[in-house]
Amino acid sequence: MSTPTYLKAALLGAALLGPSVPALAADWTIDPAHSTLGFSGTQTGAKFTGHFKNFGGTIRFDPAHPDAGHALVAIDIASAATGDAQRDEAIPGADWFNAAKFPKATFEANGFQPRGGNTYEAHGMLTIRGISHPETLPFTLDITGNVAHAKGHLDLIRSSFGVGQGPWASGQWVALEAGVDIDITAHAAP
Repeated sequence: MSTPTYLKAALLGAALLGPSVPALAADWTIDPAHSTLGFSGTQTGAKFTGHFKNFGGTIRFDPAHPDAGHALVAIDIASAATGDAQRDEAIPGADWFNAAKFPKATFEANGFQPRGGNTYEAHGMLTIRGISHPETLPFTLDITGNVAHAKGHLDLIRSSFGVGQGPWASGQWVALEAGVDIDITAHAAP
């Protein structure tokens, strides 16, 4: 159930793909079949992992001006899957992501910051349950031809976005700390 926080990370990770564009300014398309937006958490002392089945977005990146890049990633909250039927049923519910009222989580990055080598940071606004906070997603980016591959990890606090209401608001049963892992492949638009 602490999966909601992970959504954030997933969004951030997808945004990181932007800096992985080739030598010219380009639009990139996320390849969902070869990309994963994952999350992890701890419930009653046991670690769990999951992923979002449905997500997408737009990425624009010019390696000569990474600060002018842009990425907008949207995640279908109801597509969260952890392999546990009870948890998967609860995640889109009102106490967690409230997918009926807030069906999408988004991350919008306006600029990317090079950190040396193939390492970057995406600075942007993460919105979950209608609550927006600035987040920074560190990631690595490798480009081969017209294919970019970004990997990153982000730690979040789910309660900052209202994920976990009522008895789930504290970390008693589901830890407030959540991890988000991105493994994104994108293709340069022709």
